[in-house]
Amino acid sequence: MKYNNEIHKRRTFAIISHPDAGKTTLTEKFLLFGGAIQTAGAVKSNKIKKHATSDFMEIERQRGISVATSVMSFEYKNILINLLDTPGHKDFAEDTYRTLTAVDSVILVVDSVNGVEEQTRRLMEVCRMRDTPVIVFINKMDRDGKNRFDLLEEIENELKISLHPMTLPINSGKDFKGVYNLHDKNLLLFTANTKATDDDTVSISDLSLTLLDEKVGEKDATILREDVELVDGVYGELPVHDYLAGKVAPVFFGSAINNFGVKEMLDTFIRIAPVPRPRATSVREIPPTEDKFSGFIFKIHANLDPKHRDRIAFLRVCSGKFERNKYFHHVRLDKDVRFSNPYTFMARDKDVIEEAYAGDVVGLFDTGNFKIGDTLTEGEDFYYTGIPSFSPEIFKEVINKDPMKTKQLEKGLLQLTDEGVAQLFTQFGGNKKIIGCVGDLQFEVIQYRLLQEYGASCEFRTMPYYKACWITSADPKKLDEFTRFKSNNIATDKDGHLVYLAQSEWFLNTERSNNPDIEFHFTSEIHKEAV
Repeated sequence: MKYNNEIHKRRTFAIISHPDAGKTTLTEKFLLFGGAIQTAGAVKSNKIKKHATSDFMEIERQRGISVATSVMSFEYKNILINLLDTPGHKDFAEDTYRTLTAVDSVILVVDSVNGVEEQTRRLMEVCRMRDTPVIVFINKMDRDGKNRFDLLEEIENELKISLHPMTLPINSGKDFKGVYNLHDKNLLLFTANTKATDDDTVSISDLSLTLLDEKVGEKDATILREDVELVDGVYGELPVHDYLAGKVAPVFFGSAINNFGVKEMLDTFIRIAPVPRPRATSVREIPPTEDKFSGFIFKIHANLDPKHRDRIAFLRVCSGKFERNKYFHHVRLDKDVRFSNPYTFMARDKDVIEEAYAGDVVGLFDTGNFKIGDTLTEGEDFYYTGIPSFSPEIFKEVINKDPMKTKQLEKGLLQLTDEGVAQLFTQFGGNKKIIGCVGDLQFEVIQYRLLQEYGASCEFRTMPYYKACWITSADPKKLDEFTRFKSNNIATDKDGHLVYLAQSEWFLNTERSNNPDIEFHFTSEIHKEAV
């Protein structure tokens, strides 16, 4: 219990959304409030030469999209916030899904112009699986978008979650005049392109005052009064326990690029967001207040600095206290490891830390000891569960274009697939390398990074596979027979587990009914259970 104070100071959350909804821009504004950066960079703009702090890979700057989750820590009003900015593009969804296992709550960004989009639905399903508390930020109110109440209704219907407005917008698009904060009873007036320090807040505890008409005009004042009356009547006070149970999502309106409405959300976030929570393991649930240290690896990033060939493993601390230079037990390898340079992050900038507590995300230099899902403890043997590896949907064979660089290619493939954005399969009994991904853009990223970071050039040939299934059986003889008969469709993943590559749904169903003794799994989670 001695770490209680430290734990209560921490909030760990991810920002998720469809691409281009304004996630990375919002991240920048948060860092601005935390005093972590002086000027916020735009993700893409021809005029602005400063790129977003959280996009640190060369390819991200070229494309103006995020392709890897980046981790940032900053302090705001004595609360230590660990923020994970995730890629919105669906081709990198797996990285995002895994990041969601390492956070305690989520901020979902919805674009007021486009409303709920496909990727938002999928991300929300993952939050539903774990009952993660969600706050919704409706962005781009300074553009002509959908009606505010239509938007709320659409989000409720599409994402199957009850909403609770915390601020209400006054108009939108070029007529956007600001938002009224229902909790603090004040009016925030909008002026485009103002700095974060400008104070445009007017306290209006009683909306019947003529001050409101002076500030926003008679017509808009009347509409706002009606809106507030309606919302107060329907919603009342925010039930914080329902938010923490993942049943109700507070909603804020604003414009991230203009730094508008962000502070209100951040203030509410530190007031209601959950502190680090207990987590399930293969033996029992571990509370964050437990004295002994434990944590798991949810992400690996190779070549953060291409000159040094370094790999960084991201560790989420779940209980106890992590200390620099102290030996911890690596459960999968059954050996003790220690770290002389553990880091906290501010995107590219790293600071060596002496200690970390539950809720913190720590970067560990890795020479190849870690895989995603690995657990570190102070001696006890267990695994943190629920860190999935999904079945890929697109399969391509790797063809080496430069035989002199075979070694570099193999090393690059191993290290990049260790990051978990793609999966590497080796054909059973041969050495044909097949990469499985969720989306096409990942192949471009892999090809680009192999060339830039390892000097290996390759091309990809599409393979006619529909799904990869991990296969297990209680009868080793039956499994052996099946792999012999189907050797053309059998591969091993990089942990040596057997995988069946099905050409179509029909083939997969036929094999399942013909081989009742063999189990087909769509995620590799199964292998984490058996310690």
